[in-house]
Amino acid sequence: MAFSQSFLDWEAATEARGQARGIAIGQRDQARSLVIRLLARRIGILPAELRSQVEQLSVLQLDELGEALLDFEQLSDLTTWLGERSSDTLK
Repeated sequence: MAFSQSFLDWEAATEARGQARGIAIGQRDQARSLVIRLLARRIGILPAELRSQVEQLSVLQLDELGEALLDFEQLSDLTTWLGERSSDTLK
């Protein structure tokens, strides 16, 4: 059975979008995992509520947090950082 060229083009485009989405999800998951591990080493195991907030961050926010956490000394530093980001998105 022969498929039309437009179907084959659509199929290739759909596959490419799926691959790109899969890569983006993988990158976000890796960034999230790394930041959570670094936070645990820096300030201790995160309470579930804070861990949930970190898990909801975008890749860009995770990158920013990864840099900021180098200056963290205690859990309240993370709480403050998350609070500042939360209030920025409300503006």
